[in-house]
Amino acid sequence: MIRYTLDPAASRFTVQAFVSGMLSGLGHSPIFAIREFTGELRFAPDSPGEGSFRLTVKTDSLAVTDSVSPKDRDEIVSRMRQEVLETATYPEIVFQSTQMTADKIADGWYRLQLAGELRLHGVMKPHKLDTQLRLADDQARLSGQCTLLQSAYRIKPVTALAGMIQLKDELKFDFDLVGQKQAE
Repeated sequence: MIRYTLDPAASRFTVQAFVSGMLSGLGHSPIFAIREFTGELRFAPDSPGEGSFRLTVKTDSLAVTDSVSPKDRDEIVSRMRQEVLETATYPEIVFQSTQMTADKIADGWYRLQLAGELRLHGVMKPHKLDTQLRLADDQARLSGQCTLLQSAYRIKPVTALAGMIQLKDELKFDFDLVGQKQAE
């Protein structure tokens, strides 16, 4: 079993919300970079089913990546932390795999399916990830996309202008997580 520790500085991890409503043309669909997270991938090419993956995100580490005015940026971040994620009450988001399956695509390249539990906003639910895993030298790269519904995790929808602008329930996550091989 090879152990890889995630490296946030070498990784890319974002979440996008989508605007809707009668005045949606006045809003935008913000993208947030997830800056602080820790995690570990354990993987054995000979027996991938024995592997595991864990990811912990600091909820107050999300940062707006869009080009918006400093005033709008501050308002978006403040509302996200206080009203949406309630970071003071729920400081972490955790995904822990309970099952891993892999199909080899080529040498050092796998299609990896992770089933596990996602703890977000005080709610724990089953969650699945379809990813690609690439192994090279002393590095693992886990990449993919997934979606989730905020309402499934008791997250209140964000609205503006008396509901004329609102964010859709679905969020889209995009990740390219780099892990460094650890000595056993």
